[in-house]
Amino acid sequence: MNVQEQIDQSRTSIFKAVFPNTTNHYDTLFGGTAMQLMDETAFITATRFSRQQMVTVCSDKIDFTKPIPAGTIIELNGYVTKVGTTSLKVRVDIFVEEMYTNAREKAVSGEFTFVAIDGNKKPVKII
Repeated sequence: MNVQEQIDQSRTSIFKAVFPNTTNHYDTLFGGTAMQLMDETAFITATRFSRQQMVTVCSDKIDFTKPIPAGTIIELNGYVTKVGTTSLKVRVDIFVEEMYTNAREKAVSGEFTFVAIDGNKKPVKII
């Protein structure tokens, strides 16, 4: 399988409902909760791509462009954007959907860098 096929097969989509216990006093999703969900989605994407032990080493600029209100559905989309020798980058976009209409828009996006590691937590080549 070539790299592009691996990238295509490792694309990850996760759906979540935004409940009040995950929102702040503005009734929108906590930024930290959004980042946690993004890192988890990125980790799954990186692992599906490499099938190796992967760790997050960096989160690049994360843009919060739209608030995510309680009572909506979010879709997190993760996909590999760059593959290096021992590391790779995964972009994650969060789309917010209203539950009872077809309204949907991108709310958050960011990139995460992962490194493949061995049993001693040392970087290894991505196979």
